[in-house]
Amino acid sequence: MAHQVFLDDCTRFLAHTAKELPLFDFTFLDPPFNQGKEYREHDDRLKDGEYWDWMREVCKLTLDRSSQGAAMYFMQREKNAENVLRVLRESGWQFQNLIVWRKKTSAVPSEVRYGKAYQVIAFATKGRRPRVFNRLRIDPPVPNGYKPRENGMFVTDVWDDIRELTSGYYAGDEALRHDNGERIHKQQSPVALLLRMILSSTNPGDCVFDPFSGTGTTLVVASQLSRIGVGVEKDAVNFDCIEARLQDARDADSITQYRNHYIHTPSLSEVWPPAAHLTNEPAPMLLI
Repeated sequence: MAHQVFLDDCTRFLAHTAKELPLFDFTFLDPPFNQGKEYREHDDRLKDGEYWDWMREVCKLTLDRSSQGAAMYFMQREKNAENVLRVLRESGWQFQNLIVWRKKTSAVPSEVRYGKAYQVIAFATKGRRPRVFNRLRIDPPVPNGYKPRENGMFVTDVWDDIRELTSGYYAGDEALRHDNGERIHKQQSPVALLLRMILSSTNPGDCVFDPFSGTGTTLVVASQLSRIGVGVEKDAVNFDCIEARLQDARDADSITQYRNHYIHTPSLSEVWPPAAHLTNEPAPMLLI
């Protein structure tokens, strides 16, 4: 399956180029959070109204290019949950869940509020009923005082078993870095996070879209799960990183290490075909 990566602005891409592509079955929306961070190709200091108007436009354009029942996972800071839900509603998406991703961090509190230990991910669909929703079962450690589980447990709307990739002093081998040790992209999502979302809301052959591709984690996971990936990134440095990452598979990006975590999912062989996890070879790619 060919994966297409576009060096472009996502709103321009959605308004024009996307019309020539298959409809999206899944979108991971992880935009800049407008926190005043330094980006090479983006102003992260927009006025609040301007920023959320932009998010609404991205959501609406994505909805127009999505299949009926397609999934949207919109990740944001917890303080922006109200705006995220409003933007999704106003752009036509149907809210399903507000997922709490507890990231195993040790955040320092400010002078006026507690330290942050989670982010929110709004799960929404085009229409009331998802076209795909695979009920995954995982097998996390059993809390003290609870009996062992023979068949694991269903994934809930609190995800506390996936570590944030760039938190604290340790990010592991998965984080992509320049030769001087600095991360290529400051906010890299972990493979395990995208794996759960894509497994939950797509089947093999579905089209997975990421309008803010960053370093390409969504496409890396989609390629290993036999999904078709479409990514957009306007930063040429990040774009080159995606190209290299997809062409040269890294051990740190392999999803095989997580398969046993989902072993109690009855439909696992259907949503994660055995052939897909026997190799970490990248799929063919069209770079535009």
